Amino acid sequence: MDERVQKVLSRWGIAARRQVEQLIQQGRVEIDGAVAYLGQKVDPAAVQISVDGAVVNPVECPARIYLLMNKPRNVISTCDDPQGRRTVFDLLPLTLYQGQGIHPVGRLDAESTGALLLTNDGNLTFYLTHPRHHIAKTYHVWVEGYPSPQALKQWQQGVLLEGQRTLPANISILKSHSDHRTLLEIVLKEGRNRQIRRIAEQLGHPVQTLHRIAIGSISLQSATQPRLESGCYRPLTNFEIGFLKSQIDLTSKNLSVDEECRA
Repeated sequence: MDERVQKVLSRWGIAARRQVEQLIQQGRVEIDGAVAYLGQKVDPAAVQISVDGAVVNPVECPARIYLLMNKPRNVISTCDDPQGRRTVFDLLPLTLYQGQGIHPVGRLDAESTGALLLTNDGNLTFYLTHPRHHIAKTYHVWVEGYPSPQALKQWQQGVLLEGQRTLPANISILKSHSDHRTLLEIVLKEGRNRQIRRIAEQLGHPVQTLHRIAIGSISLQSATQPRLESGCYRPLTNFEIGFLKSQIDLTSKNLSVDEECRA
């Protein structure tokens, strides 16, 4: 069965779908000795695919790895950083990720902290980061001042960012501090660039700290898992992996072929 080459390499764990697309655009992927092009369809059982001159053999592809990390502040959630800043891979042993195709699923800002998934499951990354996917993410956010009920209602119902209204959000006050700040719990089902920070600024309550505590049912601390300290990571449980794969099934049913091609 023919599949797009970027999907094949992502499924084999070479890299995340976006990264594979970059490899193809850079001319680093070949199919039977000819340079591949983005969107090219192949029968992976009938062709020889190579990356940077090395033949990719699916039999030798690494086993699937699923990790949860508690990302510290001032750590970049990318595979590498041209500016030489510290990345999440500096927190992992080299033997765990070298040659394994591990990558972050989405991003947290450098100044933000908390739950971040890492995997070499390209299909999972593609579906969980697709714009049509709405997996709930829970944040604890300290903001300046004391947001009024009207401001919180506006946030809950959706706010215009660059001409597009955000999806409804669940927001509750956890704590108000005497030094003019408030701790909010915010549950979002979308992940637009610096969304929480931009909305908080727009409403007059700039973010002081932002910490993601959970991605769906996967939490930094639960009844079955000890608290994950800052800078540490752990493998996902079978139940958590099952939850993520159930999201792929739910999302893939809502994607048309054209949407998947554009993503």
